Formats: sequence, C-alpha cells, structure tokens
Amino acid sequence: MELRRHREAAGVTIDVVAERLGCSPSKISRIETGHTSASPVDVSDMLAIYGVNPDIAGELVEISRDARQKGWWHPFSTVLNSTYVGFEAEARSIQAYEQQVIPGLLQSEEYALALIGSARWDDTDQRIAHRVRVRMQRQSLLIQDDPIDLWVVLDEAVVSRPVGGDAIMRDQLRHLVEAARLPNVTLQILPFEVGAHAAMDGTFTILDFPDIDPAVVFTENAAGGLFLEKDDELRKYREVFDIIRAAALDPEDSIEMIEMLVEEPLWKSRRRASGST
Repeated sequence: MELRRHREAAGVTIDVVAERLGCSPSKISRIETGHTSASPVDVSDMLAIYGVNPDIAGELVEISRDARQKGWWHPFSTVLNSTYVGFEAEARSIQAYEQQVIPGLLQSEEYALALIGSARWDDTDQRIAHRVRVRMQRQSLLIQDDPIDLWVVLDEAVVSRPVGGDAIMRDQLRHLVEAARLPNVTLQILPFEVGAHAAMDGTFTILDFPDIDPAVVFTENAAGGLFLEKDDELRKYREVFDIIRAAALDPEDSIEMIEMLVEEPLWKSRRRASGST
C-alpha cells in the first residue's frame, strides 16, 4: 500500500516501474495489492524510482525484510486468513463492530469450538481443532507486554444467541466480562432498543498501525473478507464506529448487562415470555 501511494505521488505508472526493474507490470501490481511479497532489493529499487526520502525508504525496506519472515501462524495458513492475522499481530489498536458472534479475540475455547464446528460443518475434526488453536493463540495480543488496544461494540444479538448451549454460553459471557475489565479493552453493547443504526450493513474491523503504516478496514463475509484502505473508505467506517459507540451502552452498563445475562440468560426469559417450552 505504501509502495502504491509513493508511486502515485511521484506520477509514475506501473508500466514504467516494470520497465525500469526488468519485470512484468503484473508483478508490480501483485506487490502493491499484497498478493505477492516484495524483496528488500525490489522495495529499495522501487523507492529510488519514486525519489522517496532515504529515511522513509529505509523503514520500508526493513518492513519488507520483516514481512518475509514467517509468523507463528504460518503452519496454520490452510485454516485461516493469514493476511488478517498478520495485520492483527502488527496493529497498535483495533476497533470492531460485530452483529452475529463474539469476536475471535474475546472467545472462550468452548465457544470457539462450538462456533467453528457449526460454521465449518464440512471441515475435519483436525482442521477445526487447528482453527480453535490459532484463535486461542491470537488472544495473547491482549495480555502481552505491549498489548493492543481493543474497542468492541457488540450488537445485543451477539450476547443473546446461545452458541453451544446454556453452559457454554454462560462461560463465554463470564469470559467476556473478564476481558472487558482489562485496561486495554473497551466493550460496549448496542441494545435492540436503538433500532436501525449506522452499522446495519454488517460487521467490520478497523486496524490502526504504528508509525507510517496506514490503517485498514476489514469487512468479513462467508468467502473470507475484503480489505479497504482508501481514505474515503476509512473515513466512512470511522464515522460509523463513532456513531454506534455513542448510541451503545457505556462500558460499565454493558458489563452489568452481561453479568445479568449470566444469572438469567436473555434467551431463557424470552422463551418464557413467548410461552414456549
């Protein structure tokens, strides 16, 4: 993304870069879209063409060198979105809205197993176990020496849906309360009574990075997801997140609501209210 930004700022086309480097335009395109890695030499040569400041160029070359090193998640790349996990591991802060399930960073192991087992009905038990293992390892980001800042807004439907049954859901809600009390985690519930709201289009995650790396938005779907990084896209999602967190319960009231559900699960009271057994 940075390489593309510098190329466009310099007014240089992909074809010109490819000709100067003696490669195909498709290679430059794949590098800029993240579909192939760039060697430190390629990055250095490209930035020289764009006339980038040596200090900034040095930082980007170092980033390219680090990016070619495999992360802890590499052995599990067949069962996860390794691009997202890589971004998540490098993020300084994350803001997320979820309308269906507890976010992976806040899931209990039993909840994750029940959820993935249902969503990935065609997976083998081994692949499901690998997915759960990766999800649990990702949660170290919240408690490491320099933890990420996580701000999550959950639709009330998320804490009302008994994934895995009553016992597993109660345990998940307790886990959610514990996580919400971490100093680097902010959790809010967007109650049903709000009605229609700015995030009705769906789940999204905003990842902010340290130093020169630009932020990205990840929107998830059944086929994987989509990364958005244009200025107007980022601005839109930041505005949407600001709107929904202003409409949501404050963090303390949100924790209190979850604690009440642990004692008297909302799905049970609704079944009684509807007269079902």
